[in-house]
Amino acid sequence: MAMMEEFKKFAMRGNVVDLAVGVIIGGAFARITDSLVKDVVMPPIGAVLGGLDFANYYIPLNNQGYNLPLAEAQKAGAVLAYGNFLTILLNFILLAFIIFQMVRVINRLRGPAEEAKPAAAPVTPEDIVLLREIRDSLKK
Repeated sequence: MAMMEEFKKFAMRGNVVDLAVGVIIGGAFARITDSLVKDVVMPPIGAVLGGLDFANYYIPLNNQGYNLPLAEAQKAGAVLAYGNFLTILLNFILLAFIIFQMVRVINRLRGPAEEAKPAAAPVTPEDIVLLREIRDSLKK
């Protein structure tokens, strides 16, 4: 029973709950940016580059030919599927940029960071002060 109590304390700490909320919202946000890339950004790029679905761009490595859809070409042998990689890379770049912008806005809303106050000089113990005075008087 002690382990369950310890787990309950761990799970209910603020950091763990905040992390869980962040992961859930991040997952949903990733789906939104994935849709943005696949449904809004990549179709015009695909149209400019030949009208095909950009995810179906590949280089055949087994003499499959370029006219097959990606799934068929993969069944026929090895392919270098660069189109899907570029789509995912663009998705990551957009997601990172949006998160960067969100962090900038949050930091601005928080206001300027409080400047660190200089630490007060440590108080020298009285016996050390007396020893220094004795030393200085002996030097004279």
